[in-house]
Amino acid sequence: MSLTAEPSPLAPTPRGVSTALFAVALLVVAGVAIAGTAVYFATRSSTPSGPLTVTDDLGRTVSVPRDPSRVVVLSPSIMDSMYRLGLRSHVVGIDCYALAFGGIAADYSSDQIALWNLSQSMCVQIAPTLDVEALLNDSPQLVLASTIVSVADVEEISATYGIPVVMLQPPTLSGIEIDVSLLGEIFGVTASADQINGALAVGLASAESLATNLSDNGTPFPTVLVTYSTDENGYWTFGPGTFGESLIELASATSISANSTLPYPELSGETVLLANPDYVIYGTGFGLNLSAYSSAPFWSDLGATQDGHAIGLDSNYLTEPDPSMILVGLPALIAVLHPDSSG
Repeated sequence: MSLTAEPSPLAPTPRGVSTALFAVALLVVAGVAIAGTAVYFATRSSTPSGPLTVTDDLGRTVSVPRDPSRVVVLSPSIMDSMYRLGLRSHVVGIDCYALAFGGIAADYSSDQIALWNLSQSMCVQIAPTLDVEALLNDSPQLVLASTIVSVADVEEISATYGIPVVMLQPPTLSGIEIDVSLLGEIFGVTASADQINGALAVGLASAESLATNLSDNGTPFPTVLVTYSTDENGYWTFGPGTFGESLIELASATSISANSTLPYPELSGETVLLANPDYVIYGTGFGLNLSAYSSAPFWSDLGATQDGHAIGLDSNYLTEPDPSMILVGLPALIAVLHPDSSG
């Protein structure tokens, strides 16, 4: 579970450390100038072996080699796509935090580490500072990163060392399909990308069908707080223009933070109590569990907690904009919010 953040005076904070530090780092997530998922394109060279020119999610134009065999992946969400595309063997390095902050376990769950065959030896430290030397030691032909790595660091890697960096940071769930297609083109696995996107399209269409049915029947959408971290001040959640808000909308729910002026706000306990959402969905894992949320302000006073509508879901399905969010997280969220639906 690694919500990505723009470069800021505070380095990105791992999920296993204090929620206060974690939340501060997340406050600047949407400060990155993403005006929407960039329209994906790849300009083919005149020869099949030549480089591709692609546009990433930050609108950056990047020349990349075709099917690079040595890739550093700096985001669990991108690693999810790489594994599903059958590209694990191309990955020589992954994002980790300093050992004092949990190392690999601060950014990847135990299930991910086992399934994707990851190890501490693959770590490229991204926080509290980016370990450029470790990245260079991997001799990457390409770096794939989300904005958990600052844009300034990305530009330095490209300008100083000539290593292309593609930023994959979809602000909506539909942008995940675009990124899968982009990876499919870069690595020459367009058939696999099309297959994955077919499954993603089915999942998105099913969610949209549920929304249509509810609207046609005059059934109001439930109100919800989706929170991925908490502290003594309140609950960290998703605001407008974020993939988290997109997830909530596709689950046919209304976020109580939909009118926030911040993309990743912390709602005070009083604000949440006043909104009195029908459901509270809280992210679990990486040191967060029901006990952590139970100590948050006014938790026991919320109608959702009293009615048994406070439900924990794996944080990875709430905070990682990747195929698993659509294939696993979205139906899980729908099942909680609409228990009587067949969605």
